[in-house]
Amino acid sequence: MAVAAMLSVQLGVAVAVGLIDEIGPEGAAWLRLAWAGLLFLVFLRPRRADFTGRSLMACAALGVVTAAITLLFMAALDRIPMATASALEFLGPLGVAVVRGSGLARVLWPGLAAIGVLLMTQPWTGAVDPVGVSYALAAAVCWAGYILLTQRVGDQVAGISGLAVSMPVAGLVGTVVVGPTVFDRLTPQLLLIGLGLAVMLPMFPFALELLALRRLSAAAFGTLMSLEPAFALIIGFVALSQVPGVAAVIGIVFVVAAGIGAARGGGRGTPVPVEVG
Repeated sequence: MAVAAMLSVQLGVAVAVGLIDEIGPEGAAWLRLAWAGLLFLVFLRPRRADFTGRSLMACAALGVVTAAITLLFMAALDRIPMATASALEFLGPLGVAVVRGSGLARVLWPGLAAIGVLLMTQPWTGAVDPVGVSYALAAAVCWAGYILLTQRVGDQVAGISGLAVSMPVAGLVGTVVVGPTVFDRLTPQLLLIGLGLAVMLPMFPFALELLALRRLSAAAFGTLMSLEPAFALIIGFVALSQVPGVAAVIGIVFVVAAGIGAARGGGRGTPVPVEVG
């Protein structure tokens, strides 16, 4: 589920890059958030009885963090390559893996993934836009919070009903923050593209990630996310003609190995499902 979610995310990002020239990074982010929030609200129809006060607050917080990740990451994509932005954003899940891990796995798999990310981004070349890097690092902080909040929501709310609250909140936040700056640039064609993007990213992957975090520890999930920069580099090469160097290819091997190792040893103890308990 986590791997399918990552593939969907990176395919969606590749498509969204093409929207940046039409509507700007903030517009591309807002279209995805607004459509996803509306679709989750219509199809899942959340009921107040399905939530406690604590779980409702967790869902709302997840929505705010989701909006921040999307807006910051799209701003980063406007300035730096897709693979670089994804690799820097991965530092958030990597931090979760280090803090939440235990034993040798706490440093082994995250450390291997970190080496791979360094080889992919090669920050020592000094060729990366510092503003774009700042946006990606801010998104990384938000992504760490997203992992922890998604696991909490998945444990407290039945099914994927938590997304019926978090995604409309994310859409509302996006509308308040950037909506007024992009309304006059919208066309029927852009609205339809935004609808398709909302299904590819974030509807499909966020639902899969919520379900995956019921089965994986936060540490294992965080390290498994090291596969996402690798997917980003491959899709960036195929779809956007962003050609990786030899070091980047070696980095992919490192992060794939780390992701496989983390997933194999990172299952959670089986809790009483919230649908039953």
